[in-house]
Amino acid sequence: MDQIKQFQTAIKKVLQEYLGHFSSSKEKPIETILSTDDQHGVYMVLKNGWRGKDRIQNILIFIRLVNEKVWVEEDWTDFDVVGRLIEMGIPQDRIVLAFHHPDMRPLTEFATA
Repeated sequence: MDQIKQFQTAIKKVLQEYLGHFSSSKEKPIETILSTDDQHGVYMVLKNGWRGKDRIQNILIFIRLVNEKVWVEEDWTDFDVVGRLIEMGIPQDRIVLAFHHPDMRPLTEFATA
């Protein structure tokens, strides 16, 4: 299995694990939605629905595959997405913490771009 396929599989497993543990919303009719697109390298978990008269649309986790690296664009959860990706075999030097400003990324032990 090539590296991109391994990354795709790991990302989807981690996001499905998140859904299995944390997505049971008592806030009906708010849905937790998993969206995966291997062709474009885009993976998301989002909340969508209504709370009373307020529209709820939040991206909880947003990951992209760019230039053979895993870009964690957003992670608004208490679930250790990056830690789980590492446990699934994705090396730190292949993960970009894209939610950090580019000037801050060299200060981490992760890829910068």
